[in-house]
Amino acid sequence: MTKIAVLGNGSWGSVLGSMLADNGNDVVLYGNIEKVNQEINEHHTNTHYMKNWQLNPNVPATGDLKQALTGADIVLFVLPTKAVRIVAKNVRQVLDEIKTEPLLVTATKGIEPGSKKLISDILTEEIYPNDSDKIVAISGPSHAENVAQKDLTAITCASTNQANAEVVQKLFSNNYVRFYTNSDLVGVEVGGAVKNVIAIAAGILVGKKYGDDAKAALMTRGLAEITRLGVQYFGADPMTFSGLSGIGDLIVTCTSVNSRNWRAGKQIGEGKTLEYVLENMGQVVEGATTVKAVHELAQEKQIDMPINEAVYRVLYENADVDKEIEAMMGRSPKPEIRL
Repeated sequence: MTKIAVLGNGSWGSVLGSMLADNGNDVVLYGNIEKVNQEINEHHTNTHYMKNWQLNPNVPATGDLKQALTGADIVLFVLPTKAVRIVAKNVRQVLDEIKTEPLLVTATKGIEPGSKKLISDILTEEIYPNDSDKIVAISGPSHAENVAQKDLTAITCASTNQANAEVVQKLFSNNYVRFYTNSDLVGVEVGGAVKNVIAIAAGILVGKKYGDDAKAALMTRGLAEITRLGVQYFGADPMTFSGLSGIGDLIVTCTSVNSRNWRAGKQIGEGKTLEYVLENMGQVVEGATTVKAVHELAQEKQIDMPINEAVYRVLYENADVDKEIEAMMGRSPKPEIRL
């Protein structure tokens, strides 16, 4: 039996932890909100994040990081991007103390503002500076709500080490979630992170009452921007963005009410402020943070990302949505296929 420590017991962490226990693994959830841990342990529910759903009763929750990590073969990070680095520092201290080197898996989709680093870069820096092969990223079209209901789902697990990706593939797969392996770690992470920005834009269009043509155009051109950033800045394989962590994740995040990024964008399109949306969402809106990092990356390398820049101006420079749409549609003509 494989022990898996899941760091982060929000909706996705709880669902993944429960699924991994259903798969026959020994799972423990780690979180720093005691009332959530208590509810999971006493009632096997997590009602703040997941209504009308129960976890596998064999999954305990703890606020003790050492307890969670002791004996773990795999450590799964399911944290907001802003929390990854500080938790990773603490993980390294505990691992030094208990003298183990588990495989690290990240399900976090974001880019760290300021450093502009992917999650795998942060984990490598803080935990395994000499062994980046021990990092695996999972990403793809997967809402916690759907996986909790055992909807059919396909996800990519990516690593620079094929054997490690296959370990995760085997442990995580079951009869309703199918995992594929991918060697393009950075491409998979870029797709998973930047699609959240495009999802905000998709929500804005719905909030402004635009129709299916506009949504399709946005997703297609959004994918072009994601690919351009991945290839030009991170050296990713362009084919990755035609897969699950690219177009697959983009479709589900831009079309589903389960996407908090889409819901945030819809409210902004309806006239709500970013501050109001973030205060009332109840969960992290990763795209609102990622757009800052992508803005910095695009500026640094002069990468053409008009959708991301428009979202950035709307969120952080109080730009008018209608004027941004008008300006985007009035841009000078360009060929469709280019990197």
